Amino acid sequence: MEPRSRRPVRGRRRAAAALAAAVLATAVPAAAADADSPGARAPSVPLRVATYNIHAGAGADQVFDLDRTARAVRDLRADVIGLQEVDVHWGARSDFVDEARALAGKLGMRVFFAPIYDLDPATPGGERRRFGVAVLSRYPVLEAENHEITRLSTQTPDPVPAPAPGFAEVTVAVRGAHVHVYSTHLDYRADPSIRAAQVADMLEVLAADRGPKVLVGDFNAEATAAELAPLWRRLRDAAPGGGGTYPAVDPVKRIDLVAVSPDITVVGAEAVATRASDHRPVVADLRLHRRGR
Repeated sequence: MEPRSRRPVRGRRRAAAALAAAVLATAVPAAAADADSPGARAPSVPLRVATYNIHAGAGADQVFDLDRTARAVRDLRADVIGLQEVDVHWGARSDFVDEARALAGKLGMRVFFAPIYDLDPATPGGERRRFGVAVLSRYPVLEAENHEITRLSTQTPDPVPAPAPGFAEVTVAVRGAHVHVYSTHLDYRADPSIRAAQVADMLEVLAADRGPKVLVGDFNAEATAAELAPLWRRLRDAAPGGGGTYPAVDPVKRIDLVAVSPDITVVGAEAVATRASDHRPVVADLRLHRRGR
């Protein structure tokens, strides 16, 4: 079905930021700090970013092991990591764990979780069941928002395209530079029309923000797919030669991507071999040149 044209519904930024701050305050703060002032003389600021679909903490062997997931994330040595397929009290497959908060605690990082689905508890009096994307950061998070983009629900029969949350944005203070980082998970179906609508929605969100931008995620399409073409008129693929990401064992597709705005320099990027998920993570070393928001 061809989706109707829908625009993302942007929430009230102040309310979203206040909510994000409440969530972030529960995570273990990192030791890294925004040490440099906006007037620092350094010509550029290094930032190591990554994207990782963690498969709800299950490895390529289908065994749930969040400690293994945490080790794989730690080994990336990234400052900011966008995660996809994150369970928060979702179900037995992940022991009803709040994976976002647990990983933040294990890694000593700040976290913002952006649910795609927010369902009633599995049992009366239990925690709400949530599933979505997240961003981990060693640096201070100034603002965070869970944007809506077009989705085709996997939780209802006969779904129709409609706006739904799960497109995470955080503004991170990195040694005097502010950068917008977005974590996304696009539709997996063979029909590209939903992904095309999602790309249009994401670009509208990005257009409303000023300053350097980094978009990471599981796009469920390779960079050369026609539905992703509009992205490359605004952003650059950070790892065109970085290697395949899916499946984690002998990957044949590169569907996990890091994209950056033109004012960011890419020093290097690669997919990292690990079996802690059914996807391989991608890590990119960047340099930020533009100050301000």
